[in-house]
Amino acid sequence: MATTCRANAALLTQSTMGRKFVVGGNWKMNGTKAQINEILGFLKAGPLNADTEVVIGVPAIYLDYVKSNAPANVEVAAQNAYKAEKGAFTGETSPLMLKDIGVNWVILGHSERRQIFGESDELIAEKVAFALSNGLKVIACIGETLDERDAGKTEEVVFRQTQAIANQIKDWSNVVLAYEPVWAIGTGKTATPQQAQEVHQSLRQWISKNISPEVANAVRIQYGGSVTGANAKELGSQADIDGFLVGGASLKPEFVSIVNARQ
Repeated sequence: MATTCRANAALLTQSTMGRKFVVGGNWKMNGTKAQINEILGFLKAGPLNADTEVVIGVPAIYLDYVKSNAPANVEVAAQNAYKAEKGAFTGETSPLMLKDIGVNWVILGHSERRQIFGESDELIAEKVAFALSNGLKVIACIGETLDERDAGKTEEVVFRQTQAIANQIKDWSNVVLAYEPVWAIGTGKTATPQQAQEVHQSLRQWISKNISPEVANAVRIQYGGSVTGANAKELGSQADIDGFLVGGASLKPEFVSIVNARQ
């Protein structure tokens, strides 16, 4: 048993070497200034693990406010951006606008953008490419629905969504992939650590074969889907899970314990 534990620990260290743990908090369409001040309060109080990169995804109307008031060890992300620098695109935000107010991250391809707003793999990939070309770092979301999982199509869907991005970009250094099983988002259902690791490992192997071994070794893959303070440590101990993209829990003080899952 001791030998197995040592072997697993060695595997985790080897697999994650050079990949900094990254935890994103996606606020979605939530927050008032009063609530935001409370969130920023517990983030400032922390303490947050210095070895974990922290990014919070903020509604567009509050991006400037949060950027001006967030602690220095917390990055701010937009929850969406369009594939053009300006123009007649009512209601959209461009990467150049984000850069103009000092926002350096954007979340793209979230399942809600795909499922509710009908964004295609191709559009998401184009938005990823445009954001990167304008100096943003991207959390690119992928994941299957419950029907797709039940049909045994998890890998097919995840690989297809990743391939669409790979068709548009060459440099993956500013991309974080977020694997989010749609059936586990906001439902209280969570993939077991073993289920999540299985998909992350398969995805990394696919990237090695279809993009490059170097990208596969370097790209960080987050898990998202009802991550809580209670399950974060076990999920975060898996060799190919390099962080989390958290929804509802990012609005609560338990987000600090999720950030500190690797401590």
